Amino acid sequence: MREPVATVVGGGIAGLASAVALAREGWRTTVLERRDGAAEVGAGVAVPANGVAALRALGFDDGRVAEIGYATTATGFRDTRGRRVLLIPDDRADVRPVVSLLGLHRQRLRAALLRAAEEAGVVVAAGARVTGVRPGAPGGARAEVEWRSGDAAHRAEADLVVGADGMWSAVRAALFPGARPRYSGSTSWRAVVPDTARDGRLAEYWGPGAEFGSVRVGASELYWYGYVRAPEGAVVGDEHAVACSRFARWAPEVGGLIAATAPDRLVRHDVYHLPGGLPGYVRGRVVMVGDAAHAALPTMGQGAATALEDGVSIGRLVGGRVARGCGLGSALAEFDAVRRPRCRAIAAHAVLMARFGADLGGGWRQAARNSVFRLVPGGAVVRAFSSVARWTPPSVPGSARPAGRGAAAT
Repeated sequence: MREPVATVVGGGIAGLASAVALAREGWRTTVLERRDGAAEVGAGVAVPANGVAALRALGFDDGRVAEIGYATTATGFRDTRGRRVLLIPDDRADVRPVVSLLGLHRQRLRAALLRAAEEAGVVVAAGARVTGVRPGAPGGARAEVEWRSGDAAHRAEADLVVGADGMWSAVRAALFPGARPRYSGSTSWRAVVPDTARDGRLAEYWGPGAEFGSVRVGASELYWYGYVRAPEGAVVGDEHAVACSRFARWAPEVGGLIAATAPDRLVRHDVYHLPGGLPGYVRGRVVMVGDAAHAALPTMGQGAATALEDGVSIGRLVGGRVARGCGLGSALAEFDAVRRPRCRAIAAHAVLMARFGADLGGGWRQAARNSVFRLVPGGAVVRAFSSVARWTPPSVPGSARPAGRGAAAT
C-alpha cells in the first residue's frame, strides 16, 4: 500500500513534535520552515510536567531530557518586595509531581526536536515561505501546499497537512481568515544570563501592571522575563535602561538579574493571543496545532507544553490510527474533539491568571489580591490545576504494526 505523506508547515516546537510523531508512525514527512537561520536569541521556557510527558512520548528518555534542560519546580508568587503571596509546598509528595518542570533554553529544545526529526527520517526544508494551501477532503482530493524558496516556486500534494506555523500562521490566514491574533496589552522582555548561585526554582513576582519571573535553564544559565503593560508597538531607545527602570523598585534579586544582562542579549516582543482559539482545528485534510490553533497568554506557562502535546496527539490520534486502517476524517475529528476543549480551557485559565497578575492595577487592588491569596493554601491551588499537569498521552489501538510501514490516508 502507498506510504502516507504528511507536510508540516512550520519548524518550531509544535511542527517538529508533530513531524517526529508522524514519522514514528510510518508517515513520510516533510517540514517547511520559513526561517533560514537560528531561532531567536535569549529566549527560555519552563516546560511543566505535561510537556515533559509529551517529550517522553516522543522518545526522549531520562538521559536526553537531562541533556537539554534543568529539572526544577515552581514555588508560587511573591510581591514586588519579595514577600510571599502564594506559597506552593513543592517539597510535598502529593504536590511535587504537579509543579515539577523542566527549564530549557528554547533554542536547545528546538535543536533537540530537530535532531529527533532527522533521526526519524523527516526532511526539513529551510527558507520555505508558504504562499498557498488547498485543504482537499478526506476520501477525496489530496491537500496541496505551495511555497517559495528563494526565486523558485514549489508545490506538493499530501495526505495530511499540519498547520504549525505559529502566531502569524499563513495556513490559518488562508483557511480561517477571520481568526486574527489580538494584542494582549502587554509586552515582554526576556533574557538568558550566566548564573550559578541563585535558586533554580521558578520564582514569579506580581506587581502593578507587571509580572517578573526567573527559572534555571542549565547548570550555569538562568532565564528571566519581565511582562509589563504597554502600548502596542511601543519603541524605546535603550531597552536595557528602560527594563532596569521599570523594575527598579522591585525586590533586589529582580533588579540584579536585569542588571546582569548584557544589553545585546535582551529581547522584547509584544504579546498576542488568539482569544477562544479557532472554532475548529480541522479544515479538509489540514489540521492546526500550536500557536496557529490556540495561541494563549503566557501566564499559565503552557505554550510549549501544549505544542508538544499537540505533536504527540497528531502522531497517535491521526497518524497512528490512519496507519492502522482508520479513516482520516474520523481520526481528524477525534483529534479535534480531544484537543480543542483542553486547549480552550487552558487559554481561559491564562486570561484569568493575567487578570489577577500582570493586568491588575496598583493601589488597593494589589493589597487586596495579596491579602486574599495569602489565605489560600498552596496545595489547594495546585489541586485545582492538577488536571492540566497530569496529562496522559493518548493511546493508539492495535499498536503491533511494524515501524516504518503505513497505509495510505483516505
